[in-house]
Amino acid sequence: MKKALVIGIDNYLHHPLTGCVNDAAEVASIIETHGDGSKNFDVYRLLSDEVSVTNSILSEHINKLFSRDQKHVLLYFAGHGIINPDTNAGYIVCQNGTKGSWGISLPEIIGLANGAYPRINATTIILDSCHSGFAGEVTALGPTAISAIGPGVTILAACHRSETADEVNGHGVFTNLLLNALRGGASDLTGHITPGGIYAYIDQALGEWDQRPVFKTNVS
Repeated sequence: MKKALVIGIDNYLHHPLTGCVNDAAEVASIIETHGDGSKNFDVYRLLSDEVSVTNSILSEHINKLFSRDQKHVLLYFAGHGIINPDTNAGYIVCQNGTKGSWGISLPEIIGLANGAYPRINATTIILDSCHSGFAGEVTALGPTAISAIGPGVTILAACHRSETADEVNGHGVFTNLLLNALRGGASDLTGHITPGGIYAYIDQALGEWDQRPVFKTNVS
């Protein structure tokens, strides 16, 4: 009753990346089981060194993630992100993304997550991409930072809408800290790890001159 879609794209035709596939593979591996070895998420991997992550493939699998009743779903994306200045819409960029057809819009993803509640009790969206802090914003309101996040939805983004997400030594800065948090750095006294705990861990690890992670949630 818990499934995750983990996406990592390095092999872009223009401006290829170096750490996203490795980051996604490590995230997939660590969330498949709990610390005691018991099953956690049922993970599906979309990695650009195994399959061409085109716009149609990306759309198909993201829609499938939200198509069935689940206790908890998780979407992780590492790759390029962009905000179209003409429409003020944010996108995660597919492997064949070009101007006018960048990939899947962040409002579309949040719309799917919002619409899935209460069939899906909880949704966690983790984005390690440039401008990913746009996720959850209302496009029609322009640059005003107002969010529209439905019940049960949580967003962890690598950086503010105006910032880029950095890579260092073959790993995303954000995901490197995310992995450390998931390995126990963000665990509470009972050993549980929550999105809020992960955000606090990453936020405190980054300095004021670094990219600033973003945490948005609507849960009770």
